[in-house]
Amino acid sequence: PLPEPILRLTCFSLVFLAMCLWERRAPWRPSLPALGRRFVGNLLLAALNTGLLRLLPGLAAVTAATALEPRGIGLLWLLALPFWLHVLLAFVALDLTIYAQHRLFHALPWCWRAHSVHHSDEAFDVSTGVRFHPVEILLSMLIKTAATAALGAPVMAVILFEIILSASSLFNHGNIKLPPALERALRVLIVTPDMHRVHHSESREETDSNFGFHFSFWDRLFGTYKARPEAGHERLRIGLAEFRGPRTAGLSGLLLQPFTDAGAAARRRR
Repeated sequence: PLPEPILRLTCFSLVFLAMCLWERRAPWRPSLPALGRRFVGNLLLAALNTGLLRLLPGLAAVTAATALEPRGIGLLWLLALPFWLHVLLAFVALDLTIYAQHRLFHALPWCWRAHSVHHSDEAFDVSTGVRFHPVEILLSMLIKTAATAALGAPVMAVILFEIILSASSLFNHGNIKLPPALERALRVLIVTPDMHRVHHSESREETDSNFGFHFSFWDRLFGTYKARPEAGHERLRIGLAEFRGPRTAGLSGLLLQPFTDAGAAARRRR
């Protein structure tokens, strides 16, 4: 089998390329130039985050699972489950963890400062799905690692979850147009671009909805589901009012954004 980092990079690259091609053939709305400053800045931020995580392997959820699985440490190991069910329950529980984490990042002002980098993108395409500040990436990894240890998630479950979470982020941020019947069918179980696009609205009420990254039912279950934006998708304004213009594009601006006056204003809005 491929080493875990190569497997994840291969899956990411294939999904990213497929989404780029899909966006060109069936875009939701005319996109910004594919190699524009915003697109490149988003990818550079993703590359920086990947390098940072590789420098800190001890924080990774896979590392925790690898160390704890042979010892049978964690809640799910107490249930004597078939392995396939153990993997499935761990996957679902990790997805719920990410849903809860997402709501937390919107609720706590200091977390929102970092998470606002993701929301300040004025466009909505596959590159938005990798636009996360390093502070958020590190916090997210700590949360996933703690959840992995508490659950006793097997290594297989963690690797599958990380791959599918990454693929889901690329898919549900895609600037793509799905046939309405297919979109409705997919939305029953998974987050679609139309569903997640509402979450990137400039409206505070809409931003604080549709927190799911993979499974769509968490938002319905916890009352945070919004089927469509009030103004309709065609008139939806993407991004944050506090962050407009060139400062939302380049790598240096994205790294500094949480520490700017606009970042403080966004924090007060929370």
